[in-house]
Amino acid sequence: MGQGKLRRPEVFGLLVRSFVLRFVLSALFICGAEVSAWAQALSTTLPSVVLLDAGTGSILFEKNGAQAQTPASTIKVLTADVVFAALAAGELTLDHEFVISEHAWRSGGAPSGGSTMFANLNSHVRVDDLLRGLIIHSANDAAIALAEGLDGSEDTFALRMNKQAASLGLNAIHATNPWGRDDPQQKVSAHDMALLAYHLISTYPDYYHYFSEKEFTWNKIRQLNRNPLLLMDVGADGLFTGAINNETGFGLVGSAVQNDQRLILVVYGAKSAKERADEARKIFLWGFHSFDSRTLFADGETIGELSLYGGARSTVAVRAAGAVKILLQKGSQERVQGHILYRGPLRAPIREGDQLAHLQLTRGESIILDVPLYAQTSVDQGSLPSRALDAALEWGTGLFYAHVLKR
Repeated sequence: MGQGKLRRPEVFGLLVRSFVLRFVLSALFICGAEVSAWAQALSTTLPSVVLLDAGTGSILFEKNGAQAQTPASTIKVLTADVVFAALAAGELTLDHEFVISEHAWRSGGAPSGGSTMFANLNSHVRVDDLLRGLIIHSANDAAIALAEGLDGSEDTFALRMNKQAASLGLNAIHATNPWGRDDPQQKVSAHDMALLAYHLISTYPDYYHYFSEKEFTWNKIRQLNRNPLLLMDVGADGLFTGAINNETGFGLVGSAVQNDQRLILVVYGAKSAKERADEARKIFLWGFHSFDSRTLFADGETIGELSLYGGARSTVAVRAAGAVKILLQKGSQERVQGHILYRGPLRAPIREGDQLAHLQLTRGESIILDVPLYAQTSVDQGSLPSRALDAALEWGTGLFYAHVLKR
């Protein structure tokens, strides 16, 4: 939601909310004298990194997170998400069988020399097994077979992938194929891939178990999970790695859990598989050891009051769907700023539970938390004289700011 599209009277209201919230947040930076050795500024050789805390939605670390990247096989996170959505909608079942076409066999199977589950040409394979091939061994033939089985072709399936990404607000993701074939038009960002992974994990817990399975045997061939994090001491349980060549670099979309805390990490541009694995481990351990959780607003607590025109009251209180929490780095004196963003002017009637705004927290240039805000109570239309007065005030205020902006 862009601030540039707000009408000028509402921008004034936005700045007031920002000042009050920043004052509240500044009080949270009072820390003890002892600071863990982990609580230092993170330094990494990786060109693009996003570390997301799934419990709070906070971005703990970001480096070039919005930059366009070549996803390689990490695009299969979106492929899996689309298939899970189809399963959840009843469009198919795990027992459905899809045919391994000549295209799937030749482009993604044994003749291709790439990552494959070695499915036989013209064989019928259950969706359950195709998902294991796709997720555990990053099999290209499985990805193509799932795409063709659902939509008839890779191109049509790519349209579904892009529709799914757009519905989630992930506008930096553009897919042209489901398996990561090199294509200059297939692009993602680390930031949007982190949000996609969060969506997949939280929306489809019944299917996420595939990502933690360490091996898969098909056609009597034992295939190991390609995710190196599963063999490390970070509590990893998914998702995908990806690499096309040294020029595009090595990427990873990973998730790990320690002490009931889940972190999601996305990296792109590593120079080697070793650098990718070593840096990912370091970042995960830093994330798990360097932060304290703070509650900014309790469940049901009023977060702000928004100006309202034509109502029985002149303002409407807003709240989040639950408690609003944030992770703050131990010992940090960094300033976190808060803004309540909304398109105005708001007009009555308002119903309790209507989504009216967003609470957005920023650290420097990075947005670290974005939470929808909802009307705390209903506000009916005011009397005819009060509505007329509000309309006159809105018109006059608009003229005033229009004059100011022209000066």
